[in-house]
Amino acid sequence: MGLVIVLLTAPVHGYDLLPDPLGWLLALTGLRALPCPQRGTLLGLGWLAFAVSCALWIPSVPAHLDDVDPSLTWAANLPQLVTTIVLAHALAQQALAAEDLGARRWLLTARTLLVVVTVLPAVVFGGGLDGLVGATYVAASLALLLLVWLLFAYASRAWAGAQVSPVHR
Repeated sequence: MGLVIVLLTAPVHGYDLLPDPLGWLLALTGLRALPCPQRGTLLGLGWLAFAVSCALWIPSVPAHLDDVDPSLTWAANLPQLVTTIVLAHALAQQALAAEDLGARRWLLTARTLLVVVTVLPAVVFGGGLDGLVGATYVAASLALLLLVWLLFAYASRAWAGAQVSPVHR
């Protein structure tokens, strides 16, 4: 649910009423319960994403970064992007271990799309392709939306950390 808050925005006078730091705190709660070897790495990356999102929630910070160079905003969002990439990868490994190959394929697809949208701004900004900046942000939002959808779709699976009651075994 935390990544839903990160994904959505409800701006009022420059501030987001769905603050990303709140989303990252919720995401960290979920990451703590995740039964995977990468949990420590994910928690470290999640806390870094939380810290950066606190600074970026103040409207003047991203505005200043964009004024200096739009690629700085991209760079500031790298902790969030890397966290989602590692999360998709870790869950894909969990799905593989549980022999849930369909889930693994979807999670690897999400991971690949997240890698592409992480690197794409460097190509767009570095290549002076300013006309593609908007499309890059849309692609990043869609990739994150896919991951969120997959997280909800697979949340009930034991390999994803779902608590299975004795009645349902």
